[in-house]
Amino acid sequence: MGYHTLTFQSDEEIATIALTVPEKRNAISSQMVTDLLGALEQAEHGSARVVIITGSGKAFCAGMDLDELQLLAKQGQQRHLEDARRITKMFYRLHSFPKPIIAAVNGAAIAGGCGIATLADFTLAVPEAKLGYTEVKLGFMPAVVSVFLRRRIGDKQVRDLLLTGRIVDAAEALRMGLVTEIVPQETLMTRAREIAGLLLAASPTAVARTKKLLLNFDRAAIRAELEVAIEANAEIRSTPDFREGVAAFLEKRRPKWAGQ
Repeated sequence: MGYHTLTFQSDEEIATIALTVPEKRNAISSQMVTDLLGALEQAEHGSARVVIITGSGKAFCAGMDLDELQLLAKQGQQRHLEDARRITKMFYRLHSFPKPIIAAVNGAAIAGGCGIATLADFTLAVPEAKLGYTEVKLGFMPAVVSVFLRRRIGDKQVRDLLLTGRIVDAAEALRMGLVTEIVPQETLMTRAREIAGLLLAASPTAVARTKKLLLNFDRAAIRAELEVAIEANAEIRSTPDFREGVAAFLEKRRPKWAGQ
């Protein structure tokens, strides 16, 4: 299967997905959402028992493609809802994937890119990595990711990250629980494969059933909360602050907030 924004490789037991749009710092476009869903489908139904996700170039993933978001801002509410549901499908797929996922964060993981990184079962990051949910600085909100993040790192830390939009380094991300382990750049993929080896040494049935058990604890609540998050994600795209925030970022100027 061919992909436009990533590569997929499998050596029977380990599948590696590498985001490959370095000129855009691997930003999440509609094409990348389609490609990532396709690659995960391929990994689920293939022989691999573990998936590694990483980025090419200097960044892991810089979040949503803002050029595409700016175009979407001019669309109607129904289009906003459709796009919010598509993004939600990607994040829920990562969260609920039946096989273990290891994120090998080779650089900046920002906004939606931080979501991809932190929804993995294991998140390895290089010391130079920067992580954060910067959406409020663009007049946006990380509505969908917040549903999962509250369960991962706790409400207080989620409020800190999501309300300020601040970026943290790998060491602070480790303390907060966003990152599992800090690994030197030169050994990042080696360490990811070492962890994959630990998972491969365990019973496939036990690993699969343990992950399923963990996912089932909050499944109903998460699905209900995601519906609320989808509405919030779509609604904020129609606000003047969202349009101004995205435009200001692309024009490299300070935003002039309307407070609406």
